[in-house]
Amino acid sequence: MTTLLVSQTNFEDHKTPPGHPERADRIRAVNDALADDQFGKLVRRDAPYGDITLAELVHDSRYLARLRDARPAEGIGQIDGDTFISDTSLSAVATGLGGALLGLEAVLLGEADNAFCAIRPPGHHAEVDQPMGFCLINTVAIVAREAQRKYGAERIAIVDFDVHHGNGTQDIFEADPTVFYASSHQMPLFPGTGHPRETGVGNIVNVALEAHTGGEAMREAYLGRILPALDNFAPDLILISAGFDAHKRDPLAQLEWDDQDFAWVTGKLMDIADKRCANRIVSLLEGGYDLRGLAGGVRQHVAMLMDGATSSLKS
Repeated sequence: MTTLLVSQTNFEDHKTPPGHPERADRIRAVNDALADDQFGKLVRRDAPYGDITLAELVHDSRYLARLRDARPAEGIGQIDGDTFISDTSLSAVATGLGGALLGLEAVLLGEADNAFCAIRPPGHHAEVDQPMGFCLINTVAIVAREAQRKYGAERIAIVDFDVHHGNGTQDIFEADPTVFYASSHQMPLFPGTGHPRETGVGNIVNVALEAHTGGEAMREAYLGRILPALDNFAPDLILISAGFDAHKRDPLAQLEWDDQDFAWVTGKLMDIADKRCANRIVSLLEGGYDLRGLAGGVRQHVAMLMDGATSSLKS
């Protein structure tokens, strides 16, 4: 497998208040974790600036104007109780998007089998008309639409293993049968969406996991519901909203996965990618707020992307 690592050099441009969980140290932890010799074969590229007007592919026509209006002339402004925007946040948003689009291009043009994009801020909570949950634009949704618009991919699957439900991604695609969205998430927990009865037009699969259930419940959810539905959808491309806040160390949730659980779920998604879409996977960093837990999960995720599909992993 050829795995592309896309790094964001200006990750500090998105500033959040002291003590905020979504902070620049997250990317430092990821960069340190992927500096080990075991990751020497990664193809590494820096994220370029992306065209943030592509946000209009998934957000309403006034969305970017509202972000610009909320941006302070200097310092940090507040959008809601959890979500902040600083004077330079849109610079980080642009490179986060550019990095994700670089990963998409490399995979769809055959330059890499898969890609992991270490970017911030996260995006999966941003709805059609509302930034929220630390998220300013819905990067994974924009990538899905760009895969269709620019590269002619017809059927896009988004699998979200962040501990929080990706309400924004569901909001954008719930009426679109060409995009499959599956989420495993803790419930009850922010944002309160993601009940299994929320199925869109048959393209949405939500698996709600109870606190303290650990990796065994996650495996049952993927083997029983998410993986069969993903296989049946037969995607041209798999996008991953790769959140690592289901880790047992994370302060914002209690699913209690360990490092190897992220390897397992990554391997199972790779099995479907091998069968259905010539291994094409683009993974985007979402949550993960304990630095050690984030680093451990990312190491396992990226090592699995590099090593190839793993049908031999215990089910």
